[in-house]
Amino acid sequence: MSGNADSTDMSPDSPPVVSDVLVRSGGPDGAPHPSSGVRTASACPSCGDHAAVALPPAGHPASVSSPSYVYALGRIEPRFPLLSLEKEFAQAVGRTSSEGLTDRELFHTVLSHPENRYLAQQLCWVFTISDLDTYLLYPRNPVDMNVLVASLRPRPHSIDVDVVIGIRGPVAPPEVCNGLMVPLVGFTQIYSFDRNSFVTAVPKPAKVNEKAFEGAVEEILDRVLMMADNVGGLDEHRAINYLALRYPAMYAKAYEMFAAGVTLDAVDVQPSGVGITRNLLDVIFSFRDRSTNFVEKWSARVDVTEEFPFLVMGLRAYFHAEQG
Repeated sequence: MSGNADSTDMSPDSPPVVSDVLVRSGGPDGAPHPSSGVRTASACPSCGDHAAVALPPAGHPASVSSPSYVYALGRIEPRFPLLSLEKEFAQAVGRTSSEGLTDRELFHTVLSHPENRYLAQQLCWVFTISDLDTYLLYPRNPVDMNVLVASLRPRPHSIDVDVVIGIRGPVAPPEVCNGLMVPLVGFTQIYSFDRNSFVTAVPKPAKVNEKAFEGAVEEILDRVLMMADNVGGLDEHRAINYLALRYPAMYAKAYEMFAAGVTLDAVDVQPSGVGITRNLLDVIFSFRDRSTNFVEKWSARVDVTEEFPFLVMGLRAYFHAEQG
């Protein structure tokens, strides 16, 4: 169970490991992703107008002064902020062929039409984590409204996952979205996928039991998704979420350990102790032998200094002396 994971390490310039399921704005054919349903709120001014002044646009000099970054896993849910907007949407529905479509499929179809983009701009786009309203999303670049629409699913499922990367702003005033007071997040990127597609897309080491390996991926991914208080706003959670989506060696190590009768006991994050000008974190995986209770620790180092985390050092056997 020793050795290192160099063979599966990613350099900082490596491409996404699941690029075939982490789609920024639509599927492989460029078509929008399917849509979730919409929930009705009773009254609020235009969410878009309030959000647009909460943070500077991407690339603006002010956007890099003491920002608070977000790298979160959850679900995007659009809501009507105004009764009048809901009525306007109903008129757009009347101009759309709806035969054979469910309500959710029709909602997706209407918003996907370019002439109805004004409706999408007026919706409240709520990001939920573990079914809790966590953020209000808006595009820092106006053209990325297409990305929000592309995240919708005509047939949503409990295993669907959206990933939001961006900058957290102030808490939304109560009038922004019917009293919902959660932080505004100006997103830079959104990825959407379902858990099954992710599990099958993670690169598999040579000569592994495919079913057992996919079981290991599901186990680790579920642990990350259900991690208490992981709203993707703390540096340690950003590091863990990044590894879960972009670092297949983590899953290969878990499979190796499970096959040897060892369980994942804990995931901890500590400052690496070697970063002076960069914010480097060690994500530590503690594996406990089910028979002997012996604990073996492995760590990967992630740079979370800026909006986009990246891998600095792949999995290595971890010793307390490394804490610095």
